[in-house]
Amino acid sequence: MSKLLIYNQMDRRNFIKKSMLVGAGAVIASNPLSKAYGFSPIGLNKKAICIGAGFAGLAAAYQLKLKGWDVLILESRNRIGGRVFSHLTPENHVIELGAEWVGASHSRLIELCDQFKLKLNNNQFDTHKIYQGQYTPAGKWSYSKSWEEKFQSLLENFRQLPDDEKKELDQLDWWRYLVNNGCSDTDLDLHELIDSTDFGESIRHVSASAAIEEYAESSEKNEMDFKIEGGNGKLAEKLAEQIGQQNIYLSHTVTHIDQKEKVKITCSNGKTFEADKLICTMPTFAMQKVKWSPELPTEKTKAINELQYARINKHAMSFSERFWKEENFDLISDETSHYFYHATKNQKGPSGVLISYSIGEKAAIFGNRAKEKAVQDVFSVLEPHFGSLQNKLKSQVNYYWGTDKYSMGAYALYGVNQWHRLRPILSEPFLHTHFAGEHLADWQGFMEGALVTGKEAANQITS
Repeated sequence: MSKLLIYNQMDRRNFIKKSMLVGAGAVIASNPLSKAYGFSPIGLNKKAICIGAGFAGLAAAYQLKLKGWDVLILESRNRIGGRVFSHLTPENHVIELGAEWVGASHSRLIELCDQFKLKLNNNQFDTHKIYQGQYTPAGKWSYSKSWEEKFQSLLENFRQLPDDEKKELDQLDWWRYLVNNGCSDTDLDLHELIDSTDFGESIRHVSASAAIEEYAESSEKNEMDFKIEGGNGKLAEKLAEQIGQQNIYLSHTVTHIDQKEKVKITCSNGKTFEADKLICTMPTFAMQKVKWSPELPTEKTKAINELQYARINKHAMSFSERFWKEENFDLISDETSHYFYHATKNQKGPSGVLISYSIGEKAAIFGNRAKEKAVQDVFSVLEPHFGSLQNKLKSQVNYYWGTDKYSMGAYALYGVNQWHRLRPILSEPFLHTHFAGEHLADWQGFMEGALVTGKEAANQITS
């Protein structure tokens, strides 16, 4: 979640030691494998295995425990959290190198935070803009009035459409849909800059159906409302405590799933596990590498091979002072440094972290650049408007999700003619296996989707 570019010259081992690799957190060490593999020794309860200790797997296992099932989790990484990846900087700031925002409509995540006494802090921003070399502060720019009115009417009309007509929009990309409905010039450029930060790729690659559905149903700030105090990984820790750390096996990569009778799992380290049911929360890239017996249905295999994940790069820079001034600062730009936001909002102190967030081809460029070139690109965008920054930079860390060896991307990206075609196939259970993960949620890229689909999969196998 892996190509890590650590710009403060920490090697990977030291980085893992110093990072909060579960979110705010400590790595859960693998326990010696007991004869019962964490299950009830007398075997009175039904047994389930969850593949993946991201939020979907943790949510599924937690729900199964509540229903009295014996459950264990097999995780390829050496930490829990999956694509929730909280990190502690040398300046003791907690930042997110993975999933970031909690939306106002994310009821399951909010419910769990309330249950586990985790505080949610406001994480809304007011967006500044750099466009064609001109800087415009928040509140001083917008789409044209005519387009804003037209767009609101499009959203309202979409909400009233029957399902079959909504599905027709899946045949168009979001860029073409906007153009066909009169969006042009600066308005179209702004949609490209703003919307692509949500979807992780150019709006020319995103299903119009998936895009407008998110617009029509999200909160006013597009679900960029809150963040868990101390790091989003705090929730991973709480779920793991309820599941039992002895039931979570890290560095266990699943290579073979046998369902000829019940479920038998084989890992790359030679360990095997058996259960009545399986919940698979792996990203599709990881799923491709597993040998299934019997083989998956042909249409499911094709869907797994077809779905792509968004390329996201996060370049976090710690500065001795918060030169951006406002705590709720973010900034969209038409440069390679695509989007900036204040990552240490609600964390006290004069210093702070600004994250440069890029998507698609821009993310690939940043993810493979030398540190000197990457930071100079950032400075070339910001310094004309904020003054010299070189002497204020204290440390930096970069993570490029496009080369993450487990997911090869940050979150699922549904392209043209995929939203209504692929998702139902990917969601369909197979023999004793049910599936969960953000790629199966109503919206991609949010922790809420992982939590909801994990709980739903658990309920399916216990109903």
